[in-house]
Amino acid sequence: MLQQVISIVRKSAGFMVADGFRIEQKGGLENIVTSSDYAVQHFLCKELAKLLPGSGFICEEEDYLDPDKEMVWVIDPIDGTCNYARGIDDCCISVALKKGNEIILGVVFCPSRNEMYYAEAGKGAFLNGKPIHVSTRPFADALFITALGVYVKQCAALSNKVIMEVYPQVNDLRRFGSAALDLCYIAAGRCELMFEIRLCPWDYAAGMLILNEAGGCVCGLGGRQPGFDRPEPVMAANNRDNLARLMSIVDKHIPSIPYM
Repeated sequence: MLQQVISIVRKSAGFMVADGFRIEQKGGLENIVTSSDYAVQHFLCKELAKLLPGSGFICEEEDYLDPDKEMVWVIDPIDGTCNYARGIDDCCISVALKKGNEIILGVVFCPSRNEMYYAEAGKGAFLNGKPIHVSTRPFADALFITALGVYVKQCAALSNKVIMEVYPQVNDLRRFGSAALDLCYIAAGRCELMFEIRLCPWDYAAGMLILNEAGGCVCGLGGRQPGFDRPEPVMAANNRDNLARLMSIVDKHIPSIPYM
C-alpha cells in the first residue's frame, strides 16, 4: 500500500499550480487557504477512499468524514500554505494512515524540491528511496526549529519564553513555516530540535512517524504522545536526552495547553 500512497501523493502535487490559484482567509490574514489546497485534498480523499474502502478522514480543510473509524487518513493538502502562496519552497503534502491511536504509514512530499519522505511503522524512514537517520549532534550543537504560534498570537509571549531559554543553549534557530517538513528535516539529520505551541494532527501525523522511524522522538506536554482530536503543543528531537532537556524547559513555561 505504501507505494500506492506515494504514487497518489505525487500525482496530487499536480494541483499545486505555480500561479492562477485563489486565496481565501479562514479568519485572518495569517490563516489562509488556496484553491490548490481544496483541489489537492479533494483528489487525495477520492483516491485514498478507493485504495482503502471504508476508511475515515481527518483533513485540514474541514473534512472530518468518519474520524472514529479504525483506519483513518490524516491529511494536510498543503502544509505551509503561506509559503506556497508566496512562492517559497518550504511547503508540502502530508498524508498519514492512523490505525486506532497509532500512525502506521506516513508520506510527506515537497514538490518544489522533489523530496519524498516516507515511512511505515517498524520499517525505517526514507527520503527518495534512501534510508534516513537523525543526527547525533548534542543539544549545544542543535539547530532549533520553532515559531511564535501564528494562529494563537496571544500565546506568542509564552513561546518566546521557551525560545529565549533554549536559544543561548543551542547553535541557532530556524523558522521554516511547515511543521511536517520540520519533523522530516530532523529525521534527515538537518536539524535537531523542534517546538511549536499549537499544532493540529494533520501538521504532525505523518512527520511524527517518519521522525520516529528515523530514530528521533516526538511528544506533547508531559511527554505523552500528541493526540489526534485537538490542537496542542508539540516538541521533537533527534534523541531522548535532547527531547527531555527541551521538554523540561517547555513544561516549566507551559504546564498546560493555554488555549481551547
